[in-house]
Amino acid sequence: MENRAMESAPAVAGAAQLNLAIGGMTCAACVSHVEQALRTAPGVVEVRVNLATERAAVSYIPGQGGLEDLRQAVADYGYRIDGVAGEEQDAAAELDRLSRTAEIRYYRRRYIFAVTAGLLLFLGSFHPLPWIPGLQSWDSYPWLLWALATPVQFWAGWPFYRSGLAALRHGAANMHTLIALGSSVAYGYSAAVTILGTFAPSILAAGGIGGGLYFDTAALIIGLILLGRYLEARARGQASAAIRRLMGLQPALARVMRDGQEVELPAAAVVVGDVLRVRPGEQIPVDGEIIEGWSAVDEAMLTGESMPVDKRPGLPVYAATLNGTGFFQFRATRVGADTALAQIIRLVEEAQGAKVPIQRLADRVAAVFVPAVGAVALAAALFWLFLGPDPALTYAVLTLVAVLIIACPCALGLATPTALIVGAGRGAERGILLRSAPALEIAHRVDTIALDKTGTLTAGHPVVTDIIPAAELSDDGDGAATAVLRQAAALEQGSEHPLGKAIVAAAATKGLSPATAADFQAWPGRGVAARLDDKPARLGRPAWLLEQGIALGDLTAAVDRLTAAGKTAVALAVDGQAAGVIGLADALKPEAAAAVAQLRGMGLTVTMLTGDNRRAAQFIAEQLGIDRVDAELLPGDKAAAIGRLQSEGRTVAMVGDGINDAPALAAAEVGMAMGGGADAAMAAADITLMGSDLRGIGAALLLSRRTLRTIKQNLFWAFFYNTLLIPVAAGALYPVFAAAGGVPAELEFFFGDQGFLNPVLAALAMAFSSVTVVSNSLRLKRAAV
Repeated sequence: MENRAMESAPAVAGAAQLNLAIGGMTCAACVSHVEQALRTAPGVVEVRVNLATERAAVSYIPGQGGLEDLRQAVADYGYRIDGVAGEEQDAAAELDRLSRTAEIRYYRRRYIFAVTAGLLLFLGSFHPLPWIPGLQSWDSYPWLLWALATPVQFWAGWPFYRSGLAALRHGAANMHTLIALGSSVAYGYSAAVTILGTFAPSILAAGGIGGGLYFDTAALIIGLILLGRYLEARARGQASAAIRRLMGLQPALARVMRDGQEVELPAAAVVVGDVLRVRPGEQIPVDGEIIEGWSAVDEAMLTGESMPVDKRPGLPVYAATLNGTGFFQFRATRVGADTALAQIIRLVEEAQGAKVPIQRLADRVAAVFVPAVGAVALAAALFWLFLGPDPALTYAVLTLVAVLIIACPCALGLATPTALIVGAGRGAERGILLRSAPALEIAHRVDTIALDKTGTLTAGHPVVTDIIPAAELSDDGDGAATAVLRQAAALEQGSEHPLGKAIVAAAATKGLSPATAADFQAWPGRGVAARLDDKPARLGRPAWLLEQGIALGDLTAAVDRLTAAGKTAVALAVDGQAAGVIGLADALKPEAAAAVAQLRGMGLTVTMLTGDNRRAAQFIAEQLGIDRVDAELLPGDKAAAIGRLQSEGRTVAMVGDGINDAPALAAAEVGMAMGGGADAAMAAADITLMGSDLRGIGAALLLSRRTLRTIKQNLFWAFFYNTLLIPVAAGALYPVFAAAGGVPAELEFFFGDQGFLNPVLAALAMAFSSVTVVSNSLRLKRAAV
C-alpha cells in the first residue's frame, strides 16, 4: 500500500502538481511522445499521461519551470495544452470538452469533405462520368483529379501532418506520422505520374511505372480515418457520460441568510459558516449540518441507495442531493472543491486517468511498434520494388501505403483507458468510488474477503433484542416485558451511554412513556440507581446487582443464554427484587446475510476480523455463514491477520469503516471502506463504498472482473488485428493467389489482380478498429453490478 501512496504523491519533496488537458493525442505512441515532451521541460520530475482522458499529471519544481515551459515543450512535439485542472473556467466549457463537442464538429467537417472528394476521385478514376461525356479523354483530366485531391491532402489531412511531422523532428513517430507518410506516398506517386505523363511520357514508359493514379486512394485514406476519428470521438464522449452527469449535478444557486434576510446567491459564493435554507424539492447547494427543521433527502446520486434518508438537526447533508417534502436550515461546513460531490468527481477523474499495470505493458509495446512498422513497410516496399511483378514500383508503393496505414496502434492505445473510464464511471453511478485504478485490476484476483464486524456487518450501535421479565413479576396491565422496558427507560432517561440510549429508543419505538425517576445516581462501569414510584430501583451489570445482595433467581439462566449468544445483559431490580433482564446487541445489517452469501457464491472465502470477544464474534459468524473468525484483535492485530492470510498465498480484500481498520485496509491488496465510516479508513482504502449496503462489496468485485475482461478483449482484438493484417498488407497473399492462377473476380476490389491489399481497405479497417475497441468498452455502461 505504500506504493499506492507514492503513486499519487509528488516524486520530490516540494514538488507541485499540475493536471493538464492535452489535445492532439490519438494513439499509444502519442502518450509516449507527450510524456517525453513534458520531461524535457525544466523542473519536471514525474509525468503520467492518459490517452482516453487526454490528461497529463505533471509533478514539477516551482521556480525551475512553469506552465509556459510545459506548453512550449508539448507544442514542439505537435500537441497542445487545452487547459489546466483547478483553473477558474466556465463549467459549461469543461462539460463541452468532456463531451468532445468541438472535436466531433472538427472531424465531421473534414471527413465529409474528404470522403465526398474521395468518392468523386474514385468514380472519376475508374468509370466514365455520364453527366460530363468525354471528360476522361481530356488530356488535362489527371490535372483535374490532382486539383481535387490537393485540398483533401493538405486541409482535411492537416491534423496528420501537424502532429506527424512534429514528431519526426524529434526523431520519433506516431500514428499521424504513419498516416501522413502513407497518404503522401500515394499522393506524391500520383502527382509524379501526372507530371511525367504530360511532359515526359517516354520516361514513364521506360521506367516500368504503371500509369494508374492513386489520388482517390490518398483522399479516401484520409477521409475514412477522419470518419473513424469522428465515430471514435462520439464514442469517447459517451464514455465520459458518468463524470459529466456528476458535474451537471452541481447546483448553481443557493438561498443564504445574510443580515437576517434570505438572499439568492451563486453556490460558489457560499462560505463555510453560512446558514442556508432548503425548500421542498430543491437541491442542496453545499455540504452542511442541519440546525433547524427535518426532511427526507434523496442521496441516491451520492450513495447509489434508492431510499430517502431521514434528516434532523445535527445530521449532515451533502451538495447536489435532493430534498424531499420538508423544509430545513443548515450551516455550511464544506464548500466548493471540498464538498463530497467535488471529491467524488476528483476521485473518478483520478481513477479514470491512472494507469494499471496491464496498460503499461501496452504502452511499452506501442513505443517500439511504430518504428518497427515503418521498418516493415520500407522492407516490404523494397522487396516488391526489386523482386515484384510489373509494374514493380506501383506495387511497392501500394505495399508501403497499406502497411503504414493498417499498422497504426490507435486501438492498442485505447484498449485499456477507455475500459477504465467506463468502468470507473459505472462504479460512480453505483456509489463505488475507485481511489486507485490499479486496485481495479488487482480486485479481480481477490479470493479472500476480510470483513470488520462493528459498523460493517453490524449497524455500529446497540439495540434492544430481548426483554425477559422475572417469573414472579406481576402483570401491571402493560404486560410484564413492557413494564420492564418502561422502568428501565425511566432509569436511563437522559443517559449518554450507548446502552442507555438504546433502551430509551426501544421504549420510544413502542410508544411508552417512562416513569418519573427521583434521586438518580450513576455508578460508572456498573449501572444506575434511582427511585421509581417511591421504590428503590437499580439497572446495570448482573454482577453489580449480585454485589448489592440482589439475587437473580431464575434470571441467571437468561443472563447466561444472552451472554452465550454474544449479547450484553442488563439486569433490572425494583424494591430489592430482580425484575427482569434486557439483552442488547449490535444488530446485523438487514442485507448482511445476503451479502455474505453473494460473496461465497462468487467463490470467495469470507473471514471476519473484530476486536469483540470470541463468543460474540463466533455467534455472528454462524448466523452469516462466515468461514473464519479472528476475534479480540487490536488495530495492529488486524493488519497482522491480513498478513497471515497473505502468507497462505491468498489475495485479500479488507472491508472496514473505522479508524482502527486503517492499518488492515493499507495492508490488504485491496482496501474497501464503507462510505459512512471514518475519514482515516477512506483515506487508506483503494475503493470507497459510498452507501452502507454490504452488497456493494460484491458489486465492486464484479465491476473489477468485467472491466478486466473488457480490457483483455480489447487488447486481444488490437493485437490480433495488427498481427493478422500487417502480413496481408505487406503482400503475403501474392504467392497464394499466384499459385491459384490469379485473384478471383469477386476479390479483385480487395486485392487487385495480383493479391496486394487495397490501401483504402487498410484505412477502413484501421479506422474502425478504434471504434470497435471503444464500443466494446461502452458495453460496461450496461453491466449488471
